[in-house]
Amino acid sequence: MKNNRGLFWATATFLGVLFLCICVAAAGAAVLWVRSQPDLASRPAATAPAEPTPASRAEPPEEPSPASPPRVSERPMLPDELEIARALSRVVNNVAERVSPSVVNISVEVEDDLLGGFGQGSGFVIDKAGYIVTNNHVVEGATSIVVRFQDGTEVPAEVVGADQDSDLAVIQVDVDPDKLVPVELGDSTSLQVGDWVIAIGNPFGFEGSVTLGIVSAKGRAVRSPGQRPFSLPNLIQTDAAINPGNSGGPLVDMEGRVVGVNTLIFSQTPQANSGVGFAIPVETVKRVIPVLIEEGEFEHPFIGISGIELSPSFAEELGIDVDTGVLVIEVFEGSGADKAGLRAGTREATLPNGETVPVDGDIIVAIDGRDVRTFEDLVNYLDTLQVGDTITLTIVRDGETMDVEVTLGPRPDQIP
Repeated sequence: MKNNRGLFWATATFLGVLFLCICVAAAGAAVLWVRSQPDLASRPAATAPAEPTPASRAEPPEEPSPASPPRVSERPMLPDELEIARALSRVVNNVAERVSPSVVNISVEVEDDLLGGFGQGSGFVIDKAGYIVTNNHVVEGATSIVVRFQDGTEVPAEVVGADQDSDLAVIQVDVDPDKLVPVELGDSTSLQVGDWVIAIGNPFGFEGSVTLGIVSAKGRAVRSPGQRPFSLPNLIQTDAAINPGNSGGPLVDMEGRVVGVNTLIFSQTPQANSGVGFAIPVETVKRVIPVLIEEGEFEHPFIGISGIELSPSFAEELGIDVDTGVLVIEVFEGSGADKAGLRAGTREATLPNGETVPVDGDIIVAIDGRDVRTFEDLVNYLDTLQVGDTITLTIVRDGETMDVEVTLGPRPDQIP
């Protein structure tokens, strides 16, 4: 009996151990199989669908509108971006500190038939001899001129020379040379559209005002603010704020060098800045001011024509075969153009504004080999020349292209 009981326990123990080994082996095999199936790890676990809440049954989830703009999370400004902004501020700070002592406020009294007049503008010192550059229209007709420096010093000034057609003037003060801080003249030819520029002046009498902007365009030709029928050529257009009182003040680059003289604004609202201001380029200053100091006046070259600018649609409307260029509508007697034989037309047509003009005259398509597509092209190039220079005009006459040499004379005081 004892032997049978021992045999029973031995057999039971053996079977238990065997069953345990089989379980361990099966578990190991299962683990190896799962590891051999990588897709299982990426499959989402199966879950029972959630029972919708009462609110979700009443209002299904709102789909985002395709027209709605994506939400943009607010991003804090990074340290390097802040440093760029601070660097620009430091540049403007330095330029203002350096140039402002050279900028003066100009007050003028002008005779008037009724009550008398008063005007104001800006200017800047160019040397220790007391010469100050400003606009002609600031001092034109002035009976007295008072210059006020940054430190409050006021002294009278006299006009040395003035030129209506460039809208530039030179005045001179007799003051301690230590108070005179001449500006540095830059290079307006190297300016690019988009370059930062700074205007300094006295808008509405607020002395030492500084505004920042960019060069919006170059080579603009805009009608002079005076009574003369000529355009100011090669102007720099800027969105730096320019207002009445800024006239004659400097437009400077980011190194504090003068690149232009602020002269006028274009605005639909009288006497209000609209982001379209113009400055006379410093290259014109370099050419005109020394002559004004030496001779008191400046002679501009004169070709001796008036004309209208052609465009493809306008040329088609007038029945002209040339798409672009300047159509000569008048040749002034005794001018270089007259002596060279340029012709105005005789067949008249009525323009959209009701004006009647001759439309079969010569058409200027190039000057000294440079294409003339707009009137600005012609005016801006002539501004770089001198009285007595000879130019070659390429013209179209009666359908034929030819070259004509024209010697430039001085611009007359009055157009015949």
